[in-house]
Amino acid sequence: MPPVLRVLILLIAYAQAGYGLLLAVLRRVLSPRPVRSAPIEPAVTLVIAAYNEQSVIAAKVANALALDYPRDRLQVVVASDGSSDETARLAREAGADLVLELPRGGKIRAQDAAVRAATGEIVAFGDANALWERDALRELVTAFADPEVGYACGRVTFVNESGTNQEGVYWRYEMWLRGMESGLDSITAGNGAIYATRREAYVEVDPVMGHDLMFPFSLVKNGWRAVDVPTARASEKMVPSIEGEFARKRRMMGHGWPIVLRGGLLDPRGYPPRYLLFIASHRVLRYATPFLHVAALALTIARWREHKLLLAAQLGLLAGAAAGGRVRARPLLLARYYVATTASLGISLLDYLRHGTEAGWDTPEGTR
Repeated sequence: MPPVLRVLILLIAYAQAGYGLLLAVLRRVLSPRPVRSAPIEPAVTLVIAAYNEQSVIAAKVANALALDYPRDRLQVVVASDGSSDETARLAREAGADLVLELPRGGKIRAQDAAVRAATGEIVAFGDANALWERDALRELVTAFADPEVGYACGRVTFVNESGTNQEGVYWRYEMWLRGMESGLDSITAGNGAIYATRREAYVEVDPVMGHDLMFPFSLVKNGWRAVDVPTARASEKMVPSIEGEFARKRRMMGHGWPIVLRGGLLDPRGYPPRYLLFIASHRVLRYATPFLHVAALALTIARWREHKLLLAAQLGLLAGAAAGGRVRARPLLLARYYVATTASLGISLLDYLRHGTEAGWDTPEGTR
């Protein structure tokens, strides 16, 4: 096997499975960095950025007000990003402390405006369709008892698994990886369903760059830790179909590629050594996976007589993905999910290079 092809295959295998094995080894041989969490009750502002969320906003505000947290220590802010429906009115009627009716500027600018209006020393964020468990906020803020922590992210469970989407399988593995990273240093990405920052650590970023990817590494570079809080839990409806998940990830990485290419993720300055390994493995190499696959397939086809089994394996994966569109067998659905979500990374880069990324966002199919 040509050395280049061997390296490509090893990189793909490492990005998908080898990195997890490495983290498991590192947790055994390196000193952990436990979070010095403790029960605390800081003043918290819970921000809900919303664009045309009239179908869920009242339930979200009610969920926030029902959290097991002192009411006089909690401010609920709904930032309506140019909504053309009844989002703002319904949020007020549901009891939100502050409703900002903003011109359409995108989720990030809506969150920035809410933070500027916040009274809490901790600013928490949740998607409009993400429902938090009653103790989620109390659990989330325990991480901020550690003065090194600037960002804390909870766990989201995806519901509505009756469709073809296999995101739940991937997400459970992803959450395990983040837990391992957090125990050693800091996480490399968060999620929009449930997270929080110290108000002093909050940074305003380019409106096309989402917090999920931008915040953890940015705050680490600023001297903070970004940690996982597995006991802070929320649930959110999952896109029901693999095709819908492809579209969702394509849109998400349209906001991710600007972070990778010009947002500082590739700049190693400011990363602690362990964290640099995490970024290179979990982010850079993961995002390079579609291009590694294409290069490996091209080299295999060029020398197919020598690598018939390898070519058969690659074509078998593609055939399984195609069959997964007609047959709801778990192995075929997993193959379809893997090919679709991997392809979404590459296609989203082409989208970004062709026409850039808009700051606005729309709700994914079937999640409301």
